[in-house]
Amino acid sequence: MIMTEYALNMNPKKSARAYGRALRISTKSSVVVCRAVSGKNLDKGKRLLQDLLDEKRSLEGKYYTNTSKGILDVVKSAESNAEFKGLDLSRLVIFASAHQGFTFMRPRRLKMRRTRRKMTNIQVVLQQK
Repeated sequence: MIMTEYALNMNPKKSARAYGRALRISTKSSVVVCRAVSGKNLDKGKRLLQDLLDEKRSLEGKYYTNTSKGILDVVKSAESNAEFKGLDLSRLVIFASAHQGFTFMRPRRLKMRRTRRKMTNIQVVLQQK
């Protein structure tokens, strides 16, 4: 098993965390969405991500549907981890960060041989106030 180090280390008794590794989303757009979600209450953050997914609300004129879907899955995983720990879900605050993952060359021939697939790592920490 690969040990991953989180960018934000909190008290393990008052926080829950989840890690999305090698997600097929853009790092640039995931940084924008993570900054918008960080510091918000869990309910407000999930509502913002769901509104982006349903194209009801936009950030900088874009909806970021693929990115918000990937981040919403990681937030839901962190929420279930917090529920398992017995934390109060109404008092949780989201701290999300996006980091560039590995890149690999796509198997192509001739002109398309230099295209790369990019990956993103997402870290979500839910801190109880």
